[in-house]
This record gives sequence, C-alpha cells and structure tokens, in this order.
Amino acid sequence: MSATNTEEIPGLERRLRQASIAVRRNALRMVHHAKLGHPGGDFSSTDVLVTLYLSVMKIDPRNPAWPNRDRFVMSKGHSSAALYATLAAAGMLEEAALATYMDPLSLLNGHPDRNKVAGVEANTGPLGHGLPIATGCALAAKMQRAAWRTFVLTGDGELQEGSNWEAALCAAQYKLDNLVLIVDRNRIQQGDFTESTINMNPLGEKWRAFGWHVIEVNGHNHGELLRALSGPALPGKPTCVIANTIKGHGVSFMENNPAWHHGVPTDAQLAQALDELAKEEL
Repeated sequence: MSATNTEEIPGLERRLRQASIAVRRNALRMVHHAKLGHPGGDFSSTDVLVTLYLSVMKIDPRNPAWPNRDRFVMSKGHSSAALYATLAAAGMLEEAALATYMDPLSLLNGHPDRNKVAGVEANTGPLGHGLPIATGCALAAKMQRAAWRTFVLTGDGELQEGSNWEAALCAAQYKLDNLVLIVDRNRIQQGDFTESTINMNPLGEKWRAFGWHVIEVNGHNHGELLRALSGPALPGKPTCVIANTIKGHGVSFMENNPAWHHGVPTDAQLAQALDELAKEEL
C-alpha cells in the first residue's frame, strides 16, 4: 500500500526519479516493439504516474480489487505504454508482460482495458470521458461515506472536449473534495501545439471559475508532485493539479516536438534515446 507523509518527501525523490527513468526506458522499448504508440505523451506523464502509484495512492498490489483502494482513471488512454510500465513498477503487472505490448491476443492493448489488466479502473481512449467517470467514482465514495480518493489524469488538448466541463460543474456542485484531477500540460496535441489549435489560457483561472482548488506544479519535479498530490484537500472543493510538462521529456529529439505525439523510433533512435535516459540515471 502507498500513502506519503510529506515529511518523507526528500528521501523519496531520488527513488521516484530512478523509477521514472526505468518506466520511460520500458515504455520506449514497448513502442519500438509494437511499431505503434504515443511516446511523447508517455514521457510527459511518466513522473505523474510513478508518483501516484509508488508513493501517493493507497493500493494493494496483491489485491488490486481491495475495496478501500484509491481509484485512478487514465483519461489519456493512448499513453498506455507509460501506464503499463508503471503498473509493473508498482508490482501490479508482471514486467515480462510488457514485451507483449499490442501483440495479437495480448492483454496489453493500445488503450487500457479494465477487463484484462488488474489496476485499470476504466476503459479509456475516447478523449473527454475520464473526468466524467472519475467524477462518478468520487460521488459514489461520498454517498458511501468511504475514505478512498479518486485521481484522474487528462491531457491538455483533451480539455477541448465539452464533457470535461460538464463534469467540472458537477464535481463542484457536489463538493467532491475527494477528487483530484491532474492535467498533463505539455502544450502539444495531435498534429500541433495546443494553443495553435484552441487557446486554453488562462487554464488555471478557468478551473477556479468552475469552483475548483487549483495547484500548478512542475510535472517533472517529484517533490512538487508529492506535495500537491499528498496534501490535504481543501474542504468542499475538488482539486485540479496543472502539471506543466514537456512532451517527450528526457529524449532530445522528442522534446517539444509535435511529431512525437505518436511515432515509432528507428533502431538508431531507440539506441540514442536509451543512451540519453541512461545518462539521466548518473
């Protein structure tokens, strides 16, 4: 089970950083093997996923269906390689299974399937659906007077879907202070920069106007993520953590490049990326 005492954060950061590098390396190998995938978003969201699964959420890898577990919904389901690699790091998935990513009959589909993979709470991929699902989970916990929390990770381009804002209004109406939304604010969506498509600034003010408590962090700084995600909720308000990230973080030719929203590295690019990530471990 995980749950972080914020006083322990300095000692956790190095372990989480090393785990994130390992997840990125695994995720890139998976995409290279499958010849399909979304490595840019995998890499921007990795630090958030690792922080949640290894230090923040109350989970039991031996009992993924534990009723008192915290729930997590991966709304940006196309970044499944990072999610599966994180589940393996958390002991909820055999690491050997990662080598089957998107193979015929593999449990590890391109989009996560709750009927196939322990630890996946919802089938996701159609963008804009994750926050409504998570809002329903949080409301159910309130109705049951249960202590577990619900976390949901969305992309920033995904916020162009109106269903998110309907869910935001609902969460504020029902005072769902057990709900935490994390926005992977990498500023790139399929094909272009997000603000060139639909400008969402000022994003934090929009969430505040909808009645949410807003925290903005560096989405690659594990200490900032730990403090934001482990801290006490503001009573009566759902929380939106805007995690400012870099698409393709950690690999020079992928960073801030819209072409790597989805893409498959060549053998040479794979070798270069793994070498760059290995140097991050030093």
